[in-house]
Amino acid sequence: MFVPCDGGGPDFEGFTLLMPAVSVGNVGQLAVDLVISTLCMPKVGYFYTDCLVPMVGNNPYATTKENSVELSINAEVYSLPSKKLVVLQIRSPFIKNKYRPFCQTLLSWVESSKCARVILLSSSHAYQRDDEQLLGTPLRYLLTPALEKAIEGHMQELKWKEMEKVAAYPGISDTEKVLHIPGGGITKLLFTESCSKGIHMAVLLKFCSEGDNIPDAFGLVNYLNEWLQLIEITRNSSTDASPEREIPDPSSQWKIPSSWRLLFGSGLPPALF
Repeated sequence: MFVPCDGGGPDFEGFTLLMPAVSVGNVGQLAVDLVISTLCMPKVGYFYTDCLVPMVGNNPYATTKENSVELSINAEVYSLPSKKLVVLQIRSPFIKNKYRPFCQTLLSWVESSKCARVILLSSSHAYQRDDEQLLGTPLRYLLTPALEKAIEGHMQELKWKEMEKVAAYPGISDTEKVLHIPGGGITKLLFTESCSKGIHMAVLLKFCSEGDNIPDAFGLVNYLNEWLQLIEITRNSSTDASPEREIPDPSSQWKIPSSWRLLFGSGLPPALF
């Protein structure tokens, strides 16, 4: 459930809720970090749940020594009314068998807060793509029927590629197709639950592998920006102007949060040498 910082209840009616799936490479979480940091979104509350591993740490978006000592927890909510955007950032993995209760609690909050739509940023194992998924861009999208009806072919105008369904019984029968998102965490469950509840949800995902996933995060957040136009990005002159570019444009306006300095640890102590 949502717990506001100041005891009041922010009005999210008509807002877009942006959130990550805890998925391969943590790409969705890194992309959400870029959005919060770049737009300087203030924290407005917490999402209290027993479905995530508890954690506490320093302010990941610290800009001064003074605000670096502020504490953050496993699920926090940020809001920017000027863009009608609310962001839920998730910073820890799910407890075993807690996927479904979390999805139910989240969607209940979405309905009660009257958010206009939900955008889930996710990722999937690149090595488990089928032949069709190997072609073209590594970026995909999914829309619930309710949202697809509301935006009326806007994704086709963007020339985006919908996530393909794969054979339910590969090598035996190719007639039955199913949605398969290996490494996607709660992505498939949250999407199918949203479909059944008539919730306006979009999933934006990227095929990737574990490792240095910063380029993947830039690719995914640029993909999101193609749709929402959160910031204006100046691209390098190139014959390939597609949003799936792996290397972030040096002139882009995405602001890397201070916490990313510790993505791969704090380095070896000089005293060892």
